[in-house]
Amino acid sequence: MEMRTEGPIKTRREGAILEVTLDAPKANAISLKTSRVMGLVFRDFRDDDSLRVCIIRAAGEKFFCPGWDLKAAAEGDAVDGDYGVGGFAGLQELPNLNKPVIAAVQGICCGGGLEFALSADIILCSTNATFALPEIRSGTVADAASIKLPKRIPYHVAMDLLLTGRWFDAEEAFRWGLIKEVCQPEDLLTKAWDLARLLESGPPLVYAAIKEVVREAENMRFQDALNRITKRQMPTVDKLYSSEDQLEGARAFAEKRDPVWKGR
Repeated sequence: MEMRTEGPIKTRREGAILEVTLDAPKANAISLKTSRVMGLVFRDFRDDDSLRVCIIRAAGEKFFCPGWDLKAAAEGDAVDGDYGVGGFAGLQELPNLNKPVIAAVQGICCGGGLEFALSADIILCSTNATFALPEIRSGTVADAASIKLPKRIPYHVAMDLLLTGRWFDAEEAFRWGLIKEVCQPEDLLTKAWDLARLLESGPPLVYAAIKEVVREAENMRFQDALNRITKRQMPTVDKLYSSEDQLEGARAFAEKRDPVWKGR
């Protein structure tokens, strides 16, 4: 197991899994500097072929992340400043991230912190997790959430959360499909790692193709997206269709054995 610390970010590696912990006392708020560090961490995860899955979490039990660091803003951080290679929190706008990301959320997850969690592919949370988009109270817009949330949950529910800024708990988040599973706080990290190990054992080239297809097809007509897949016009799909792994999958099925994925 390899562990590293880069300012407010701690990373732990086990096999092909990277765990990224936001540890910025007192509340795990994200400044421009923190965001830039996070961007470099997630960029390196994206570009390291030996890593397959990422878990994002935060230190402590009270706060996952409240979003923008207002103290840093008071000291000069501009809301439209340089967030780094991945945009806010290093993950929100990171291009071509074609590996699964799991968020393990406990405590307060609001504003930009909820937008950070929404950047993951799968979200688990503890029973003590609470969520909100309170930007309206500070006279600003929850920009990423306004784009993403109505596409992830029913429109009228998303608009209620955006327009009122009200708090909602883990069970409501689960009910609307934002959360895969609600866990006891002491079980959250174990559940996240169990899921990460399951994904680690899966076909990385297929995961990459899934992520690119989902991302690119979000605003495309069905037939246009399907044509791009069948004509191998998406890089990850083209790579998959020419790969050893696709042949291995067929062979393993025919031979009634578990496939051995090599990522090539």
